[in-house]
Amino acid sequence: MNSVFILLNSLNDWKPYCETDSLMTVTDFLEHRYGERTPKLVINLSDEYGYNSEGYYCSLLAQARGHRVLPGVETLNKLESGAGIRMNRNLQQLCQQWIERNRITDETWQLNIYFGTCREKGLEKIARFIFDHYPCPILRVTMNNHARNQIESVQALSLRQLSESGQDDFANALDCFNKKVWRSPRSAKPARYNLAILYDPDEKFPPSDKDALNKFLEVARKMNIHAELITEEEATRLMEFDALFIRATTALNHYTFRLAQRAAMNDIAVIDDPESIIRCTNKVYLCELFEKARIPAPASQLLFRSNEYSFGEISERLGAPFILKIPDGSFSVGMHKVASDEELRAALDEMFRHSSVLLAQEFIPTEFDWRIGLLDGEPLFACKYYMAKGHWQIYNHAHDDTGRNLCGAWDNWGTKFPTWEVSGHTAHVARPDTATGWQARRMSAVTLPAGTYSVRVDITGTAGLAFEVHVGDRVAFYAGSDWRRFTLDQPTEVYVQLAVSPTWTGEATLTPVILEGDWTTT
Repeated sequence: MNSVFILLNSLNDWKPYCETDSLMTVTDFLEHRYGERTPKLVINLSDEYGYNSEGYYCSLLAQARGHRVLPGVETLNKLESGAGIRMNRNLQQLCQQWIERNRITDETWQLNIYFGTCREKGLEKIARFIFDHYPCPILRVTMNNHARNQIESVQALSLRQLSESGQDDFANALDCFNKKVWRSPRSAKPARYNLAILYDPDEKFPPSDKDALNKFLEVARKMNIHAELITEEEATRLMEFDALFIRATTALNHYTFRLAQRAAMNDIAVIDDPESIIRCTNKVYLCELFEKARIPAPASQLLFRSNEYSFGEISERLGAPFILKIPDGSFSVGMHKVASDEELRAALDEMFRHSSVLLAQEFIPTEFDWRIGLLDGEPLFACKYYMAKGHWQIYNHAHDDTGRNLCGAWDNWGTKFPTWEVSGHTAHVARPDTATGWQARRMSAVTLPAGTYSVRVDITGTAGLAFEVHVGDRVAFYAGSDWRRFTLDQPTEVYVQLAVSPTWTGEATLTPVILEGDWTTT
């Protein structure tokens, strides 16, 4: 079992079992104290799996670090939500026969399942069925004597809750389990016929407002797609649709995630898919992914409810001020900028009531954030979110006199914009080597398919520069920031050309935008 990590709250919980070097405490795993060892499988035997518990984060970070983990976050969410399952007719008959054969007269009875196995002969298929839906090391299932739907409830058990005979069953099941190869679930196949758009009419900060939702419906009609707005209460109709588009704010311990899972399990195309929700909705998970992929990111530190922290200790590593974040916060909620011991204590007291794990990060002032939309792994759009005026976040939740939340502005880039030779949309144009007149410098070009487009390029710092947008062999327009429309009958090259004065030095800021369709405003 050298490739397996077994996580425990206390190593003393393993005393009834054989010694192994695979054991590790929950705290050590969370703090990444296992050197260069790379487990293929993490078996999480924490005492507590509830949302935002340390056991929950063991599973979450194991997935972020690229390990297989049992139970996964999806399973923990299903167990906590009480999501039920129903056996098919054959399994129901099998269960009823076992009840009659064993003369079970109690209204309810319990079945313990260890890695998909059970002690009860004749119920092996049922144990495997339940484990397939709730892949968790130890399960206690409450059953009833009804002929149909005998599964009352499913809950996870800890080692401490096992009897002596249960300990033997667990040890044998673990040994067998670790010799098996488990397959990943099938990926959902895409479909585009009947589309359900899930939204929350009462959401304070919806990802799509009413105008955007109506735009989705309008575009769907033009594409011969039946689109319908549904709420959580109407989600029982999910199987009627070919695809699910989630336009409510997603979270792991939330109905949006459960519906995404249900859609994926039933081969319904879904945006956001469960894997994307896991990747994008938890800052602790993202931080771990950045570190694993060696992507530059602000210096970070995990904080645990069970530990004590001082401002000096954290600021020595992250600088001052630094940012505290609730892992699953959104829209600038669940974040505090901390600049003193007093602010740290107040923030920790408040935030640890919501999560046993917090993320502390280096504060890097910036004027804007980028949001990049991806579809099927390909970039779809870029959006520049500016900070709220006089504030360090996109949203300033300190209300103004009107009672509204203050929000920063934004700029959008469409799907068909070219990549110019710029850095951060700033073109560094060197002065010509000769002083004999202007020199033309052509920027990178893009070839667009036939269609109607609108183009605009904002430019500042233009003294000593002439600026043209070329569509094929003609000049579409000269320097300016107004929208210009053009139509292509065939694939055509579009590019920007700069003419540089021999006396010009410095840099010019370029913002190129090309949108498909007849756009006249931003």
